[in-house]
Amino acid sequence: MSSAATTPPSVDKVDGFSRKSVRKAKQKRSQSSSQFRSQGKPIELTPLPLLKDVPAPEQPELFLKKLQQCCTVFDFMDTLSDLKMKEYKRSTLNELVDYVTVSRGYLTEQAYPEVVKMLVYEFFIRFLESQEFQPSIAKKYIDQKFVLQLLELFDSEDPRERDYLKTVLHRIYGKFLGLRAFIRKQINNIFLRFVYETEHFNGVAELLEILGSIINGFALPLKAEHKQFLVKVLIPLHTVRSLSLFHAQLAYCIVQFLEKDPALTEPVIRGLLKFWPKTCSQKEVMYLGELEEILDVIEPTQFVKIQEPLFKQISRCVSSPHFQVAERALYYWNNEYIMSLIEENSSVVLPIMFASLYRISKEHWNPAIVALVYNVLKAFMEMNSTLFDELTATYKSDRQREKKKEKEREELWKKLEDLELKRSLRRDGIIPT
Repeated sequence: MSSAATTPPSVDKVDGFSRKSVRKAKQKRSQSSSQFRSQGKPIELTPLPLLKDVPAPEQPELFLKKLQQCCTVFDFMDTLSDLKMKEYKRSTLNELVDYVTVSRGYLTEQAYPEVVKMLVYEFFIRFLESQEFQPSIAKKYIDQKFVLQLLELFDSEDPRERDYLKTVLHRIYGKFLGLRAFIRKQINNIFLRFVYETEHFNGVAELLEILGSIINGFALPLKAEHKQFLVKVLIPLHTVRSLSLFHAQLAYCIVQFLEKDPALTEPVIRGLLKFWPKTCSQKEVMYLGELEEILDVIEPTQFVKIQEPLFKQISRCVSSPHFQVAERALYYWNNEYIMSLIEENSSVVLPIMFASLYRISKEHWNPAIVALVYNVLKAFMEMNSTLFDELTATYKSDRQREKKKEKEREELWKKLEDLELKRSLRRDGIIPT
């Protein structure tokens, strides 16, 4: 497909007040394979014998020839072209997958560059998992440049491709110790670009899945670079609009970090509170779910450090007019471990939560929320009845004081309105001065 070049308008002829934009239209990215180039004539491959049908000494050479044949790229946009050769390539690839899984002695040094050049995902995974695979040879071809190109492919719109890529990168990370730091750094760069520039990258969930396994394998004590990655990259990932597409994987990574090093609990929770969504109830529900996962693994000593800002936010969520946000926050009281933490620190938590809970029990529009609030109030009363009674008395006293002030304010406004009315009547001569 060709497109005719367009000549931009002369600068002298541009009307600065014209409603039509003179900016060049962005070219739409081609969806076809970047490797395919139409050859204009049928592709012919010379059929080769099956590997199992030739003597073992000849198999490595035949294996190489089949790899080279499978580098041929066909036009699958044209469903009718090269049907016979496409089927031959498909069967050859299946044969190679089976062969590399069960055979021995095929993986000569000459095979490595040919395998990398062909890069069919399923075959490549079997190649990496082969008992004969030697990283010392493969590192000449599976290098930093290769990893960069592999990471770019994670932006694919096809979830099947991203799933294969996830497995490939995971295997490379496990077998090439010298590439590990580089892989982490490049994933870091992808995420930073995603958060602060583009907010578009299809493979975030898959990369986070890989990171979950990587974090799980971190040695203790954690390196400073790992902690910085958590605070500077993973926490800001919560701010993007498409959070729902990868939130489960992100929350898993966060929890993995906290299980490795409980001292990171405070910066993580304060980071989440800093970025807490103000206008998106869906994201609030996700944040609340993640916080519960964090509280499930939190240590009591760490809970004490964050309980005040945490429950101030939970109090605001309980007061939310959006019933799903309020409901999700109130579900915390169904969690036995969180309840035990609250009970141990009821003297701090109860005063923070009480006013919101008491007001909601009287005013909330949703009866399901009111029922949940009554359960929470009952739990608080059983935890610390003395403090509960004190807070109840204080709340009622404060409410009476507020009502008294409100009444005095209304009376003052009434007096001011009467004075203004009399002044206007005198000015108009309706009543004597």
